[in-house]
Amino acid sequence: MATSIICSLGLTACSPAPSTSSTVSTPSEIDSQPQAQDQSIAPGAPGKAPTWAFSGKTGIGTSYEPYTQGQYQDAKQNPISRVWFSLAQGILTETMYGLIHNAQLKELQFVITGNDFIDTEKDNTISSIEYLDTDTNGRPQSLAYKIINKDIEGKYQIEKHIFTDPDRDTLMMRVTFTAFEDGITPHLYVNPHIDNAGANDIGRIDTNTDNHTGNQALVAYTAAKDSSVMTVKSDLNFVQATTGFVGVSDGLADLADNGTLDTPYQTTSAQDKSTVGNIAFTASYPTLIKAKPVTVNLAIGFGKDEAQSLANADATLAAGYDAVLSNYNMGWHDYLSSLPAIANMANSTTDSGKLLYTSAMVLKAQEDKTYAGALIASLSNPWGDTVSAAVPSTGYKAVWPRDFYQCAMAFLAMGDTQTPKVAFEYLKKVQVTEKTPGFTGTPGWFLQKTHVDGQIEWVGVQLDQTAMPIMLGWKLWQAGVLTHDEISHWYQEMLKGAADFLISGGEVNLDWNHTQITPPKTQQERWEEQAGYSPSTTAAVIAGLVAASEIAKEAKDIDSSSRYLVAAKSLSDSLEKHLVTTQGLLKNSTGVSAPYYLRLSPNGEPNTSDTLAANNGKQGLDQRQILDGGFLELVRYGVRGATDKLINQSLQLIDNTELEHNLRIKYEFSAKDGSTIPGFRRYGNDGYGEDTVSGHNYAESGSNSADQRGRVWPFFTGERGHFELALAQAKGELTGNNAQQTKQQLINTYVQGMETFANAGMMLPEQAWDGVGDATRYHYQLGQGTNSATPLAWTHAEYIKLVRSMTDGQVWDHYPIVPAALK
Repeated sequence: MATSIICSLGLTACSPAPSTSSTVSTPSEIDSQPQAQDQSIAPGAPGKAPTWAFSGKTGIGTSYEPYTQGQYQDAKQNPISRVWFSLAQGILTETMYGLIHNAQLKELQFVITGNDFIDTEKDNTISSIEYLDTDTNGRPQSLAYKIINKDIEGKYQIEKHIFTDPDRDTLMMRVTFTAFEDGITPHLYVNPHIDNAGANDIGRIDTNTDNHTGNQALVAYTAAKDSSVMTVKSDLNFVQATTGFVGVSDGLADLADNGTLDTPYQTTSAQDKSTVGNIAFTASYPTLIKAKPVTVNLAIGFGKDEAQSLANADATLAAGYDAVLSNYNMGWHDYLSSLPAIANMANSTTDSGKLLYTSAMVLKAQEDKTYAGALIASLSNPWGDTVSAAVPSTGYKAVWPRDFYQCAMAFLAMGDTQTPKVAFEYLKKVQVTEKTPGFTGTPGWFLQKTHVDGQIEWVGVQLDQTAMPIMLGWKLWQAGVLTHDEISHWYQEMLKGAADFLISGGEVNLDWNHTQITPPKTQQERWEEQAGYSPSTTAAVIAGLVAASEIAKEAKDIDSSSRYLVAAKSLSDSLEKHLVTTQGLLKNSTGVSAPYYLRLSPNGEPNTSDTLAANNGKQGLDQRQILDGGFLELVRYGVRGATDKLINQSLQLIDNTELEHNLRIKYEFSAKDGSTIPGFRRYGNDGYGEDTVSGHNYAESGSNSADQRGRVWPFFTGERGHFELALAQAKGELTGNNAQQTKQQLINTYVQGMETFANAGMMLPEQAWDGVGDATRYHYQLGQGTNSATPLAWTHAEYIKLVRSMTDGQVWDHYPIVPAALK
């Protein structure tokens, strides 16, 4: 039996799909395969070592659920569905149930057998993706997707519609198979990773017909007493179904010899649940009749026990495709219609608002529905396909107050006042207090990274993450979202402690972290890798202290108000002393050497040869060699003006494309209109990315390599766009006869620039391919999102804020009180 090995992983442009109302074959018209004799328990535990899925998602989804008094509360008239899904490489990937980080599924795809071939949908088809529900301008109106996967040789096509049931903990998928030759048989392949790990699963084929449909069910769970349960049901009976251990006794291994499931297993463990591992289900559908499309409705039900998960799957199938999809779409329509600013903002885009509307829903979809306001960084595990799933890990499905701040400000920019208020109040859960388990020392700072329930994961101290909750509070107060009484309450409850820590720091003892924090020197800057004096961190600290001064005054704490303001002015006065080198090692593109901002100064002595710490496989270099655009935050928050000489001298170095690739920051890409748009790396000597020699994922071999390279991060195009808008405003170019032309040029360069980095599903990545080194097994094209993390909430948030800023003609998250206070 020959096995097809042709692989096409890139997504093509979306194209119209055949209508699902085509003539559908009935089961009696379809060739059946004889059922083989069931075996009992599958051998081969624990199976192949589990990993997560490809992280470059082309879509994510969940139902929109409204708040009830600022919380998600289940009610008969408003049940809360706690299911999230992701799509990549044309298939369903990580699907979560319960808490947003609690994955239950690695992947679900179809295997196609035919005359002398066995194809997997992920590896042997060309995939396109589009939204099921769009308006007349092509703007997505819900996170419901249509995927069409076409065999590269034209033998078959698979069309899938994917969304969740807003009334139940169920994912629904409608699948239409079309065979263009005889002998085509589809098989369902499901690889569970129950409760956020893939090494502890048990699988069983449930043949009990005492249920609504009478069809077989695929049931997965773990041996734990409190295990979640996943049940997969179909409204078309399986001809045969099996479960086994991945790579040893699963259905793929069974199909490999003759294309037929003829050695099926009923379960992977005895009743004592003693045998667990990386399991998979394979279930065969009847062989297709050529040119007779067959449509199947599939439900993946979740629950706290088997009865609940089965009931959810059955109820969703009983409700039917049309009703569930309509309900799902209506929820997202309600959310989009609640955003008063978004329609006008669409006029400041170059794609009629398509990415803007997508971004609005993507941000809302990345909020947990048990802990309202818990905004995660990304519904993905970076480089997941080479990251072990043997034990639970959240990846980016967790809370960082910095990313959190970006998202909250984006919600506010669209006119959503509920979400950022609920999010702001949630932040108290991740602030360090005397009650924080295992902590001793000075409280007030915010935890580096936590689960959405507040469980501590990483414990580094990042001063910008302590300043940003104060900044957010001030913005919400100024917008009238927080009343006088509310901001006064939160000042005493949360913000005062944060502001005090920004001035005095103190001793920190938590988990591995035993240190003394002396602001403005931070233990970690915004890339979570280095200790020292950072322009972006200091910008946030100064803005946070000025905001705290205003809030303290409102709360009648006059002494603290004065103290915060004095500290902010002092930090501003000493800024250049600690962060600008006058003895730099770098020159701009004209060969001129001038003072410039460093990425980081470990000891606040920028003219010395102090080296940065080694990280991500890279050796530390002289601090004067490393550039970082973080100094632009000084302008954004109002600490320095856009025409500041040092700021602009530093930008000349950022823009120098003659620097060697390891130190170079700026790269150029082609937009859809043929123009050139800029992209920027985090900093020189960045190793957080793919290996330039081997093409391996980040740390794929289990350790870092000196050849790893951090790529272009698309949200920097937005940060630069914000600066250029501020510069145009400072120069008076946004008034007068040429104002509209100037503004449109900025939109064409920076808004369109960010739109350029979106993939076929309009997901914005953390990193995009810069063309340096091996393009990896995925054959990345210039500007294509990599396997790091897509969608990144921060990138979508930056895009929304940039569009709002262009619409207003001024920077959205600027703090006018800062320059006024620093005079």
